[in-house]
Amino acid sequence: MPPPSASPSLAHSAFGATPDGTLVTRWTLDSGTGVRAQILDFGGILHRLEVPDTIGRTECVVLGLPELTDYTGENPFLGALVGRYANRIAHGRFLLDGAPQQVAVNDRGHALHGGPDGFHRRVWHAEPHPRDDAAALRLHLHSPDGDMGFPGALDVTAEYTLDQAGTLRLDFTARTSRATPVNLTHHAYFNLAGAGSGDVLAHLLTVDADRYLPVTAQAIPLGPTSPTAGTPFDFTTPHPIGARIGDTHRQLRDAGGYDHCWVLREPPSPGALRRAAHLADPDSGRRMEVWTAEPGVQIYTGNQLDGSLSGPSGKPYEQHAGVCLETQHFPDSPNQPSYPDTVLRPGEELRSTTEFRFPHLHSGG
Repeated sequence: MPPPSASPSLAHSAFGATPDGTLVTRWTLDSGTGVRAQILDFGGILHRLEVPDTIGRTECVVLGLPELTDYTGENPFLGALVGRYANRIAHGRFLLDGAPQQVAVNDRGHALHGGPDGFHRRVWHAEPHPRDDAAALRLHLHSPDGDMGFPGALDVTAEYTLDQAGTLRLDFTARTSRATPVNLTHHAYFNLAGAGSGDVLAHLLTVDADRYLPVTAQAIPLGPTSPTAGTPFDFTTPHPIGARIGDTHRQLRDAGGYDHCWVLREPPSPGALRRAAHLADPDSGRRMEVWTAEPGVQIYTGNQLDGSLSGPSGKPYEQHAGVCLETQHFPDSPNQPSYPDTVLRPGEELRSTTEFRFPHLHSGG
C-alpha cells in the first residue's frame, strides 16, 4: 500500500435530480492512502470504489452506472442499500404475531428487496460524521407505517466509514414504532479486476460456511439448511467462481449460476465480526475480505446481467460481470420459524455491521 499521503477526507458534488426534482448528491470518501469511495444519497448507492492493486494501479472494483437517470430506471440494485426486507418473502405474505400481512410483490409474485419502491429508490438524508481517523458519511431514512405494506414506522441509519487502512465499513441501525420484519443489506457487484473488464469467473472465492439454503426454482428457500460438502456450493477452500457454475446440479441450473444464501459459522461471541468470505483476482492481485456479524451471506453471480447496462466507461456488463456478497439474515425468515428471527419490536434497536477489507494493500496481508 502506498504511504499515507493525507488524512481521510470527505467531499461532495451534485449528481443530478430525480424525476420529481429532488437534488441528489455524490459524496466522496477518501482514505488518504489510495482507496476512495463515492456514495450517492439516492439509494445510498456505492457508485464507485477505487482500490489500488499490489503495484499501485487503481481501478473501480464495483459495477456502477453513468448517470442518475440510469439508477432511477430499472436496474438490478447496483450498489444500493436494500430494505425494508432484503432478499425474498414468499408471495409477500407472512403472519406477524398471529395476524396475516401482505407486502408488495415484485419478483415472480414474491417480495424482493423491499418491493418495487424499496430503500434503493429513496433519497436518504446525508450528513458528514466527522472523525479524526476516517472519512464517514451518515445516511438516514424514515420509512412510514405501511410503506410497501410493512407495518410500523421504521427509522434507519446507514453509516459508511473509510479508514486509512482502506477498509470500507457499513453500520446499520434501525428502530420501529410497531413490530415489523427487517433485513438490511448492501448490494454491490464486485469485480476486483475492474468494473467492465469482463466476467468474474476466474476470481477465487472462499466462503466461511459449511451449509447453505437450497431454494425453489423461484428462489424461495425450501426450509432446512443443507451441507455444502461434496457439492458445487463448497467454497470452504478457494475455488474459481466459474469452476463449477455450469454443473448439472439442479440448484445451479434453476438459478443460472449462484444466487443462494450461505449459513455462516457462528461468531466467537454474539454480535462479533467474523470473516464471511474472501475474494481474489489472480491477475491484479487484489484481494477482499468480507467481515460481518450477520448469520448469512447471499452470493449472486450476476446471472441476469445481459449487456443491456454499461458502466461510466461505456463497457457493457455481460453475464457474471460482478459478484454480490450480501451479508444478511436469511431469506423468507418471516415464514421459516427455524431461521434466526428478523422481527424488530418497539424499544429494540437493530444493529448490523459489515466490513470490506483489502489485505493485499498491507505487507503480509
